[in-house]
Amino acid sequence: MSLTQGLASPRTPLRRFLDRELSAGVRRLRASYLAQLPTMPLILPGPGVGYEAGTVGTAIDQRLRFAFTQVAGIDAATVMGVDNLRATTLAVSEHAAWEMMERVGHQLLERLHATIFELQLDDRGRPLARTDEEEEHLARLLLGAAWYTLNFRNPAAFPLTPLCKAAFADPGAFTLTTLLALPHHDLVSDTVAQVRAAGRGPLGQLRHGTVPEMCLPGPTFDGSAYVAADADLIVDGLLIDFKSTRRTERFPLPMILQLLGYTLMDFTDRYRIDRVGVCLTRAGALIHWPIEDYLALLGARRRDLTELRAAFHQLLTYTGCRADDDPLPEEPPGVEQLLADLSPPIGPRRVSPK
Repeated sequence: MSLTQGLASPRTPLRRFLDRELSAGVRRLRASYLAQLPTMPLILPGPGVGYEAGTVGTAIDQRLRFAFTQVAGIDAATVMGVDNLRATTLAVSEHAAWEMMERVGHQLLERLHATIFELQLDDRGRPLARTDEEEEHLARLLLGAAWYTLNFRNPAAFPLTPLCKAAFADPGAFTLTTLLALPHHDLVSDTVAQVRAAGRGPLGQLRHGTVPEMCLPGPTFDGSAYVAADADLIVDGLLIDFKSTRRTERFPLPMILQLLGYTLMDFTDRYRIDRVGVCLTRAGALIHWPIEDYLALLGARRRDLTELRAAFHQLLTYTGCRADDDPLPEEPPGVEQLLADLSPPIGPRRVSPK
C-alpha cells in the first residue's frame, strides 16, 4: 500500500495514530484554508476532458515541477511505466501491441527529454508559460506520458487509456505521431490554461524568487522505505502538493493528513521542511502554512515536531504490522500495545508562543 491509501481508512494503525494525536480535528484548519481561498473564477475543463481529468492532473504536476527545476528529469513513475511494458511483452502471446507501446514509449521519453532541455523550462529569465505552440506540444507529450505513468501506478486501468486502445486497434500503425495526436483538444487546452494561470499567480511569484538549486521535485522520504510515499515538490523548505480538482472548496481529511505525513516521514529533517501547502491549479492559488501553525491548528499540543517524528518512526518501523495495513477483522497481536506505547504523554498542554 502507500501513505495515501493508509490515510484513507480510519482503521489503519497510521490513521489511528494521527487521529489520536490531533486533538482539535480539522475544523480550524479548514476554516484557515477557506479564508485563503481566492474568489476568482475557476478554470473548468471542456467536455472533451471527461474521465481524463486525472490525466490532466498528472501532466500538470510534471509540467509545474519542470518550471522550478529540471535537474531530476522525467518523473520516475513515467519511466517505470514504459519499462514495465517489457515484462508484459514477454509474458503474453499477442505481444505486437505491447511491443509497439514500449517502443513508442521510449521514443516519447527521448522527445520529452529533448524538449524540456531545449525550452529550459526552469530558466527564471523567461516566463513560466511559453508560447502557445510550445505549450501545446509540451502538453501533448506530457498527456501521453501520463498514460504511461498509469501503467506503473494502476496497471489494471492502463488498457482503458486511449493510448492502449489505439495500439491494440492497429499495432503496425501505432507511432509517436499517432500517440501525440490522441489527446483531445480539450485536454490540451485545459493543461495549457492551468500552466498559464500558474505563471500569473503566486506559484509564478514563488518561482521568480528562487533558483533551481533550491527546488526538489518528487522527493521521497526516510519513511518511504516502510510506506510508499513521494511528494510533488519542495521549494526552499515549502512542501507543495499540486491539486487540479474543481472542488476547491473542499479540503478533505486525507489531503490534510498527507501533507503532515510527508513531513513526519522526513525523520532526519533532511529537507528542512518549515511550511506545507497545496497549489490549486484551477484556481491559480497557493495556500500554505508554517508547519508549527499547521500542527497547532490540528491540535498537536502534546509533542513538538521532533517528538512527533520520533513516534512516527516507531510506528512505521514496527515489524508486527505495516502502518498502512487495514488489520481488521483479525488484528495482529501487538498493534494495540504499540499504539498504547505511542500515546502522547499526559501533562501540561504546550502553549504556542505569541
